[in-house]
Amino acid sequence: MPSTQLTTPYAALLLRLSLGAIMLAHGAWLKLGVFGLAGTMGYFGSIGFPPILGAVVALGETAAGLALITGVLVRPAALLSLPILLGATAMHAGNGWLFTAPNGGWEFPAFLTAAMLVQAGLGAGAHALDVSRLLGRTPATRTA
Repeated sequence: MPSTQLTTPYAALLLRLSLGAIMLAHGAWLKLGVFGLAGTMGYFGSIGFPPILGAVVALGETAAGLALITGVLVRPAALLSLPILLGATAMHAGNGWLFTAPNGGWEFPAFLTAAMLVQAGLGAGAHALDVSRLLGRTPATRTA
């Protein structure tokens, strides 16, 4: 059995890419593409939230998805996604357990919240872009 030192970076990569794809699809494709920014803002207004919150959520989900997929600023992106995911969990709480219930249940956003916490703890994992190197800086060396 391979050691966790060998497998953990790749497990973090798999989680990061999965969460990134979900966040990108939900933000860019669904909210911006299908509903449009105006439609998303209108929906948020119709359920009692300031319409601008719809834009914040759509752009936040899209930015988090891109950050996770590329591996840039993974921990901040994961942590900044938590209010969106907790809000989604709260909004679906009254619909019951299963996401197949009318208006969706709460188990899927609750799972995404937990998975995002795990991602924040693990960090980027393997094959993440190194912002320091992209900016021409020498990465800091760690001391024991």
